[in-house]
Amino acid sequence: RSLGVASSMIGVVVTATQVGYALGLLFIVPLGDLLNRKGLILTQALLSAVALAGVGAAQQWLTLLGAMIVVGLLAVMVQVLVACTAALATPSQRGQAVGTVTSGIVLGILLARFTSGLIADLAGWRAVYFVSSGLMLILAAVFWKTLPPVVSPHNRYTYPALIRSLFTLFMTEPVLRIRGLLALLIFAAFSVLWTSMVLPLSAPPLALSHTLIGMFGLAGVAGALAARRAGRWADQGLGQRVTGISLAILTLSWLPIAFAQASLIALVCGVILLDFAVQAVHVTNQSLVFAARPDAQSRMVAAYMCFYSVGSAVGAAAATQVYALWGWIAVSLLGASISAMALAVWFLTLHGSTNHQGRTA
Repeated sequence: RSLGVASSMIGVVVTATQVGYALGLLFIVPLGDLLNRKGLILTQALLSAVALAGVGAAQQWLTLLGAMIVVGLLAVMVQVLVACTAALATPSQRGQAVGTVTSGIVLGILLARFTSGLIADLAGWRAVYFVSSGLMLILAAVFWKTLPPVVSPHNRYTYPALIRSLFTLFMTEPVLRIRGLLALLIFAAFSVLWTSMVLPLSAPPLALSHTLIGMFGLAGVAGALAARRAGRWADQGLGQRVTGISLAILTLSWLPIAFAQASLIALVCGVILLDFAVQAVHVTNQSLVFAARPDAQSRMVAAYMCFYSVGSAVGAAAATQVYALWGWIAVSLLGASISAMALAVWFLTLHGSTNHQGRTA
């Protein structure tokens, strides 16, 4: 019973963050096509520092959930940075530039998994958020010093018109719809693993510490390497091939993951394959989406990442419930099924979209 309660609470907290993230995608990221992106990024960084400190100081359950929603709302600063990178890069190097930034994002996520576990073991979970708040202030100072001002020339929109145009993109851009659906599925699979993995690893007979569990994130360094390389491949017109191979790897990765409770080595192998595949598809998706509408990069990434947010929330909620009811093997079957569904979608839409140069997307 206590395991089921813990699983449900984790799922609720993750889902609350994803709700905030989805709202940020809809109402904050599109501002990158209207405002000075440097100012937007600095504002988000400073407010994120306040929100993270609020999570650490929260004393009531509802206060914690509210603060987590705000953290998610402001976490879309990453997507503003990606759109800013795409705007600064030349078309022939856009995929590589996006891949490089995404590599840094993935490495940060991996280091956060490890360091947050270490901090939680040493000083408790609240310290994780206080440290994150301080790091965000440092990051704001770095951005203020180094980031060039990037003012979008497409500032003819009012804010309501800008938000309405975001929904129009869903209807008019087939590349966005196809790549968005793939994002929903791959990040649902990704969230299935990373949301629920802590449960079997922390429970007997393994009973690993937060620090040791966090070290499994370091196995996903291959994902960061894939992210950078995939952007270069997309620039060379190999987006479809990279997508198909990566989705096949994603589906197969669940076989070793299923043996996590019997072999930690198998789990490490599965994590490497899964992170590699997810990040390769993610970077390819973003490169092709940006190429489809260079004049609306912030809105395109916002629309695309809405699919990502929905997938992550659904995967988190489903994984914790499935684990509480049927255990780790059922979670692995869930992840494999979602991954196979993504592979099927890719195959069925193989010739359904093209990139800006007429090659298959």
